Amino acid sequence: MAKLWPPGRRLQSPPSINPAGTLENVYPPIKSGTMVMISTVSGEKTHIMTMPCKPMLIGIAADHGGYELKEYLSRKLREARFEVIDFGDRVPDSGDDYPYYVVPLARAVAGGDVDRGVAICGSGVGASVVANKVPGVRACLIHETFSAHQGVEDDDLNMICLGGLVVGHALALELVQTFLTARFSDAERHRRRLAKVTDLEQEALSIIRVTDAPIQLPSDASAMDAWRNEGDPN
Repeated sequence: MAKLWPPGRRLQSPPSINPAGTLENVYPPIKSGTMVMISTVSGEKTHIMTMPCKPMLIGIAADHGGYELKEYLSRKLREARFEVIDFGDRVPDSGDDYPYYVVPLARAVAGGDVDRGVAICGSGVGASVVANKVPGVRACLIHETFSAHQGVEDDDLNMICLGGLVVGHALALELVQTFLTARFSDAERHRRRLAKVTDLEQEALSIIRVTDAPIQLPSDASAMDAWRNEGDPN
């Protein structure tokens, strides 16, 4: 069994090291950043190695229909040692509009400013529709666990959308955990299919003609800058 230092980091599953020398089966997931040390015991041999890691950075956004679930998931993810950036709404305002919060999150996901995104509205449909209008985003409305991991493994899903008025807290947390721990398989057939999606996306971008004034949305940098400059307000 592998051990992970520093010991203050809580793991919900024992980590392991694959033949390539990278960590597997770690929850919460970790990525490059700070240093940890892993010790693996194989028979009478103990192997010590260091590798870079830091908590996964998650963006989350919701309108009034998903506000309560957003607050619950944000709290649970932080307790599990994820880093969470809240793109709003920060208050339950029945007059708000989901694009105002989901689009900045989607742009942050597409730009690599956050590792994965969680978008919530009343049904999850609107959040999914608008998130997928942002080039580079692969979002899906998911309310069952198979698609939560299969969508990442086969389709490199980078945003999960939930219905705050549809799915309960326990299932929502399980779906998000499943989504966040899944990894893209990088199989050739899946890369080939995703390349076709990207080609279609680029073709659409090349023929767009702007005829109306752009919708005024908050900059995706606003939440990111607040997080960098002030830290997590929660």
